[in-house]
Amino acid sequence: MEIQILETAEKELEKIPNPLNKQFGKHIEKIADNPVSKHLNHGLPYFTENVTKQARIIYYIEKEIIYILHCFETHKEYERWYKSYK
Repeated sequence: MEIQILETAEKELEKIPNPLNKQFGKHIEKIADNPVSKHLNHGLPYFTENVTKQARIIYYIEKEIIYILHCFETHKEYERWYKSYK
């Protein structure tokens, strides 16, 4: 499947330190190979991929394209985004 990293996710990736940034890259490749992961609750059309215990990738799939929305370095950043939908 094709991967599109949205501008917001690219900016977030630029702020992440290098060793962790490489892990994000590996997980993005993993998503491309096997796109279905944990689906978010509350009727949200997004999926999440755990990079570490704290770091997350948020994405959604439309037709044959996987859109990477966010790359959160900490659980606190992820939680703040997630709670905005409740």
